[in-house]
Order: sequence, then C-alpha cells, then structure tokens
Amino acid sequence: QVQLMESGGGLVQAGGSLRLSCAASGSIVSIAGMGWYRQAPGKGRELVASITNEGNTNYEDSVRGRFSIGRDNGKNTVYLQMNSLKPEDTAVYYCTVDVSRPRWGRYWGQGTQVTVSS
Repeated sequence: QVQLMESGGGLVQAGGSLRLSCAASGSIVSIAGMGWYRQAPGKGRELVASITNEGNTNYEDSVRGRFSIGRDNGKNTVYLQMNSLKPEDTAVYYCTVDVSRPRWGRYWGQGTQVTVSS
C-alpha cells in the first residue's frame, strides 16, 4: 500500500504565498509522475501542475508563472510553491503520485484546503 500525506494549506490574502507538500510512503520502489489537482466549489477537478521523473513540468494556463512544482526523489515528496495567489485559486488541492514499481498505480492525497481572501 501507498500513503500520501499532504500539508501546507491554509488561509492567505490575495497576493500572498503558500507552499504545499505531499510525501509518499509505503510500498514504493520508484515513482514516475507527480502532480497537483484542485477542485473549487461547484467545479470539476482540474490539473494544476505536473512533473515527470526527469523533471519536466507542465502547468495549467492560469497558474503558469505564479506556481512552481518541484520534487525530492530521495524523500518521495512533491511540492507546489504558490505565489501571487488570487481568490480564484481557492480550492481543495490534491496531490497525485504515479508509482511505477513494484506495481503501477496512481495514488491521491486526502486534499488540503487553500483559501485566498480578497
């Protein structure tokens, strides 16, 4: 089994910053992709950012230039640095980890609330 532990959400004023972390543990030999999704009230879940095991990154258009995704392979951890936050960034943020070995599987974090006040 694989467990993900998210941290770093909270309440921040517009223009502020937050850093989310997600640590994976359990039956893991290697991890392929890692990412962050978010879901705002009344909306579907959307991909915010992703990073491959080679460090290639991808961002949703509205966060590009403000958010930065990174990973620490030694700690099986993925980060999301969020700067210049806007009220429309308010959502529950979920991390994902694609374990490639010993067995392929996508795992989701429990979600962490990010609230940006205007």
